[in-house]
Amino acid sequence: MSMKTYAIIGAGPSGLSAARALSKAGIAFDGYEASHDVGGLWDISNPRSTMYESAHLISSRTTTEFAEFPMDTTVDYPGHRVLHDYFRAFAERFCLSDRFRFGAQVTQLQRHEDGRWMLRADTADGPVETAYDGVVIANGTLAEPNIPQFAGEFSGEIMHTSAYKSASQLDGKRVLLIGAGNSGCDIAVDAVHHAASIEMSVRRGYYFVPRYILGKPTDTLNQGRPLPARIKQAIDSRLLRAFTGDPVKFGFPAPDYRIYESHPIVNTLILNHLGQGDLRIRADIDRFDGDTVHFRDGSTGEYDLVLLATGYRLDYPFVDRTDLNWQGWSPRLYLNVFPPSHNGLFVMGMIEASGIGWQGRYEQAELIAAYLTADAAAQASFHRRMNDQPWPDLSGGYHYLGLERMSYYVNKDAYRRAVRAQTRELTAGRAATTTAPAPAPSTTAAKEHAA
Repeated sequence: MSMKTYAIIGAGPSGLSAARALSKAGIAFDGYEASHDVGGLWDISNPRSTMYESAHLISSRTTTEFAEFPMDTTVDYPGHRVLHDYFRAFAERFCLSDRFRFGAQVTQLQRHEDGRWMLRADTADGPVETAYDGVVIANGTLAEPNIPQFAGEFSGEIMHTSAYKSASQLDGKRVLLIGAGNSGCDIAVDAVHHAASIEMSVRRGYYFVPRYILGKPTDTLNQGRPLPARIKQAIDSRLLRAFTGDPVKFGFPAPDYRIYESHPIVNTLILNHLGQGDLRIRADIDRFDGDTVHFRDGSTGEYDLVLLATGYRLDYPFVDRTDLNWQGWSPRLYLNVFPPSHNGLFVMGMIEASGIGWQGRYEQAELIAAYLTADAAAQASFHRRMNDQPWPDLSGGYHYLGLERMSYYVNKDAYRRAVRAQTRELTAGRAATTTAPAPAPSTTAAKEHAA
């Protein structure tokens, strides 16, 4: 019987995690990346990248990096260029780049009657198609802009933050930024120094977390000792009021939810600029009328540029939604990885969580590798658990907001515990002395043919 072969779509952090885990387990795979290099969105030259020049990590280096490959820097919150170099170094260290075909845009996954998946991709040499025993989908979650609809028409420029690269795009313009979030607040701070004026229209309140408390990166405090949700919320909300003050005093609405029930903003510079009068908070949008924007509180403003910091939608356009058990805003997957139909698809990186880092994504990849190398009995037991038992609670006791961007949100501690437990269960039956075979060579050249 020939060795089974798998495909990995995407060479960003999640795709590289999958490649490392499968390679380490001796699983044969071919990688496909639409861009010219590894790094995904952290490669600002990638046409699908939503990165901008001032972007830095919002989680600290030590809570974000791969455990087996620490970053070669002492900077706590490195910028995107350092991070792109980091992923290049990671791929080089573990010989992963050669396993990917770059400039290969996957256009379709179609399942055959024999259970294998036919992958079709456009490349510089023309379309290709190859059959695989399974596919790891790791093309990212922050590439397809969420574009809301508004009443009326705006005569100026409307741009989503996915198209924002440099603060020079804001020079001399009257800017209205719709939405906040971490990227939105970063860009608002950029705009203070370049735009003629900058105002932010927000629908709800936010919690603002400083990057440092007592001289240490905030997310390094209390590591490994998670508190119950209600206790942590009570303690941290008091700490934030002590260190950052009440955002309502700066013009934001009061949050209608508890801290950590939506992603906090790791940017207190925005509050400094509000306190200095450099920018202004406006109400939710009512309608556009030429260059005038009408707000729901009855006020108006005139602008040259409306910048949409309205987030992203999940986008897996090359596969039928039924194959991913799509329900509502996102696929419903066991541990955010496995379709319950056991169809040979695996999704990497469809998780959002404060502080889960790339190591959390690598643990997803380890679980996939453990499943693929498990014997039939262990896989059958895994399937029974998935189909016959309640799925693990990944919320950690937090009541997340019922928003599209929160539909695949998890608590990092609850999620990593659940993933590690399933990995241990899948590997428990193996002999302790079993050694994984050497990584198999790529099989693309032998299998693909012109479409």
